[in-house]
Amino acid sequence: MGLRAAIRYRRRSVVQVKEEGGGRTMAGKIDVEAAPKVVGTLYPPPYDEPCRERSRVRLGDAAGLTQFGTNLCRLPPGSWSSQRHWHTDEDELIYVLEGEVILVSNDGEQRLVAGDCAGFKAGVADGHCLQNRSDRDAVILEIGSRAETGSAHYPDIDLMFVTGQPGYAHADGTAYPQGSRKT
Repeated sequence: MGLRAAIRYRRRSVVQVKEEGGGRTMAGKIDVEAAPKVVGTLYPPPYDEPCRERSRVRLGDAAGLTQFGTNLCRLPPGSWSSQRHWHTDEDELIYVLEGEVILVSNDGEQRLVAGDCAGFKAGVADGHCLQNRSDRDAVILEIGSRAETGSAHYPDIDLMFVTGQPGYAHADGTAYPQGSRKT
């Protein structure tokens, strides 16, 4: 029946949700160490290079969230969060927890430090990415909607992504060969 038909109860100040019929119980508190973690990127070469060392802990997946995703992104020195991109149907918000990054967008470059945040509205063609140009790791909380439609556009490079289709494509829609995660 899903979470809408779930039974909610409190035990020792931790909200737990038990899905009817599924038998799955999730605590409100997420064990970050046990959450799914991905390192690297699925971008095709040569676009994968600046993102190979980034890591993301999939906090939203660990909590079973379906309407929005939340990642704890770690950027070692020299790495990028992504190639500069924008989404047709997905909102994004980032919050810098540790370190500093350079936000690269259509408006130029801005330095963001711990406590700074930025948001990107769906459908606004403002390509953006975060680059760690410092000498220490940066940690960013990423939050984004999980739209079932739409696409991501990469204005600086020959790349696009269409939700629901496998892999990346050239800007003209021709598919890149399927690749594996590059670290």
